[in-house]
Amino acid sequence: MCTASFHVLLLSSILTTQVTTAMVPGSVNGSVGPNGFCHCTVNYPDLTFPVDRVEQLEMLSVSLSTTVERELTKIQEFASKLSIHEHRMQNLTFRVETMENDVASYSELDFELLKLEIRQMESLTNKMKATVADSNGIIEQLSIELKNMTLAITKLEKFDKNNVLAIRREVAALKRRLEECQETRNQTNPTQPPIVYGSCNHGLVSNISEPFVVQLNWRGFGYKAGAWGRDPAPVPPKKDLYWQAPLRDERYMDYYRQYESFDDLLLYKNPKEYQLGSGHLAQGSGMVVYKNNLYYNLLNSRNIRKVDINTNGIVLTKDLPGAAFNNRFSYSGSPWQDIDLAVDESGLWAIYATEESTGNIVISKLNETTLNVEKTWVTQQYKPAASNAFIVCGVLYVTKTVTTRHEEIFYMYDTKTNQDTKISIPFKKMMEYVHGVNYNPPDHKLYVYNDGYLINYDLSFYPKNTNL
Repeated sequence: MCTASFHVLLLSSILTTQVTTAMVPGSVNGSVGPNGFCHCTVNYPDLTFPVDRVEQLEMLSVSLSTTVERELTKIQEFASKLSIHEHRMQNLTFRVETMENDVASYSELDFELLKLEIRQMESLTNKMKATVADSNGIIEQLSIELKNMTLAITKLEKFDKNNVLAIRREVAALKRRLEECQETRNQTNPTQPPIVYGSCNHGLVSNISEPFVVQLNWRGFGYKAGAWGRDPAPVPPKKDLYWQAPLRDERYMDYYRQYESFDDLLLYKNPKEYQLGSGHLAQGSGMVVYKNNLYYNLLNSRNIRKVDINTNGIVLTKDLPGAAFNNRFSYSGSPWQDIDLAVDESGLWAIYATEESTGNIVISKLNETTLNVEKTWVTQQYKPAASNAFIVCGVLYVTKTVTTRHEEIFYMYDTKTNQDTKISIPFKKMMEYVHGVNYNPPDHKLYVYNDGYLINYDLSFYPKNTNL
């Protein structure tokens, strides 16, 4: 197997607010080095889309949202205090009127108490006035910030979106050259055949790449949990199919989207959006799309639901025998993901736990048509101690959290040999919690939903028949 060294040279990448001209494609070269390593170099054009400015706008948006929420809370508190203030004023007015009509019946103490209450009312009134004055200043500042954001977005809109696509085309060309380089290297070393995507002519996972941030999910920062991915076997006439499913309240999914190309996903173009009706909601981040069907855990049950995403129509609902549900044995940091559905080169799987397994991970191979369980394996790994899991060529890989920015694949179970192994494959993440993790056989990528962001990774493998 060829070991690839991927060098990217970025020339003059300082961003400005000026409107850029059309990008001139850079040069892409590939060669085999003296040690048999594949080397590819790409020279990018001068200016690229101002991603840093978009990120600044996103952070500013979060800050403004927090300020607005804080002011709304103050308004609610103000309204509550105002209601109490009004009630006390009415009571005080009634008492004064009563005392005016019958002054002789009241003692000096009654008048002192009345004066004290009036002073308290004055103090409360002054505090409320100060709160209103403070809010007026904040609201004025919010107005200024929103105007600035509008101007910034107007400038960003002037950038040609094709600049973004041009960069991605250059990266795609680089990858093709790298593959050609690998093929050349493999021809000189017939003992290590090239890896065929979608097949299992390779060994175990050996490494995981740096994270590639695709975008924020279309519903925004509030949707921390969810899943996304690429259908490994879309049914014609669909040539490609990407999907994303954010969760509301980190528990249930009511809306999902599909796109028929990666470029459409990147630019939020031509989405097909569907809603799951009441009584049909998905629970947890364990959903997956396979052969134009969405598979998910039905809310408040151990049922698996199959939905045709061409029509959003229910195809089948099936009980997963013995599966724990309703947050009984979910992953650490990813609540409600009791039943985690997965796809590998052989088809559909379910990753879950049962009372009988005392919370240890159970793997079941499912019939994608009938949802019947074909075979089941029980592992020695406690599911709540893991952060997520995925399956490649019948091998379960389990992850755990190391720090807020690092994860690790630390455990594997091979269903072909019934053997489990402790391993260590560290990898980075962008945010703290990893939710849906979906492996896609045709491109050897992991599609990860990371606290609202859509991220993917490239997997590397050992040569076939290599022992750890």
